[in-house]
Amino acid sequence: MSVIADKSALELHRATLANGLRVLVVPDPATPVVGVSVHVDVGFRSEPEGRTGFAHLFEHLMFQGSESLEKLEHFRQVQSAGGIFNGSTHQDYTDYFQVLPGAALERALFLESDRLRAPKLTVENLRNQVDVVKEEIRLNVHNRPYGGFPWILLPPVLYDTFPNAHNGYGDFSELEQASLDDAAAFFDTFYTPGNALVTVHGDLSEHGVDGTLALVERHFGDIPARPVPQRPSFTEPAPGAERRQTVADAHAPLPALALGYRVPDPAAEPDAYLAHAMLATVLADGEASRLQRRLVHGGADGAGLVTDVSASNGLMGGPFDARDPDTFTITAVHPAEVPADRVTAAVDEELDRLAEQGPGAEELERQTARWVAALHREDDRVMYRMLGLGARELLYGRAELAVELPGRLAALTGADVAAAAARLRSAGRAVLLVEPAAEPTGDGDA
Repeated sequence: MSVIADKSALELHRATLANGLRVLVVPDPATPVVGVSVHVDVGFRSEPEGRTGFAHLFEHLMFQGSESLEKLEHFRQVQSAGGIFNGSTHQDYTDYFQVLPGAALERALFLESDRLRAPKLTVENLRNQVDVVKEEIRLNVHNRPYGGFPWILLPPVLYDTFPNAHNGYGDFSELEQASLDDAAAFFDTFYTPGNALVTVHGDLSEHGVDGTLALVERHFGDIPARPVPQRPSFTEPAPGAERRQTVADAHAPLPALALGYRVPDPAAEPDAYLAHAMLATVLADGEASRLQRRLVHGGADGAGLVTDVSASNGLMGGPFDARDPDTFTITAVHPAEVPADRVTAAVDEELDRLAEQGPGAEELERQTARWVAALHREDDRVMYRMLGLGARELLYGRAELAVELPGRLAALTGADVAAAAARLRSAGRAVLLVEPAAEPTGDGDA
């Protein structure tokens, strides 16, 4: 096991086990709890063609028992120690995590290592979890207003390749055709130790850093190494012109629109990428933001042009949560009597104004303060700190990005934001229009 210590605002200790598993240990003596997470380098974009939604389905399967534990025993072990646990699937990774009292660290390491070694993959578990995922899709997408808007509906307009454009939640027919052999192949390919990262963060007073690394070695070190999959590049050319698509929504009370743009590579151009994140904040974060003031509360176009508007740098939200390519989105819900083109024209005018003049010094300072304060509030919880550190370490090899975010944001200038706005206006984009349908067009299983 090789170990590298790095001193920053947090104390970061990195290790790599003989089987290839990467380890990040981050002690925090100020908290009485400890978090353990496993980030696996597989997300929506890595799932096989013809198996949409498989990465998310497999996340569910990882909670159905393991080599040493029956179904639900993992849950009971965490909850009986007073802990919490969960998992989530993203564009480029899947995470599993739990937070418990510091004295329960070894329990958490055992639980996570046991299922990374051998989850209980059975036909019964597979069929059961396919049904659970289908019900989740019905609840969150098919049977609610604006379901899948925009993260499912926008990518196929903006992107051309299967990894970037397909529905990461999953198509019912493809989920139903998934076999146990598919699940076993997915596990063998992607859930190899060399394709994963374990993060331990919080109260390590009982064991110390060296003792914690020894515990990780004890529980994870005997998991057999397997070949690490070669991760392809998902990069594709940006659209050269505007692309439009209209979809019907039987549950939507009002029309809606989403604008999608490509953003700079967060690994190669981190500051330019962050400038787009600040642009989203200037446009739509808070009642004093530009699009809120103009489109919701009034302005040159008058009050009531839209009922809601938001902007985000990143398809799944949150800075530095995906590799290249990623998406800048602006969404709005508007009255039926307001043409969508009137809304997009107002957005374009604000982008042009920002590209020419940039945000004012007071405006930029206000929005920076809002965002930095939100980051600090989020980082008050060990769970969010741990997940942020683990995701940035897995995606970019730099957990430090999570620590550097407030300082990097404060260093952005009005010229940086102006350049981001100009970049959006000079490139092609996707325009997704959602129109209320008179009545449902199917049974919800399409």
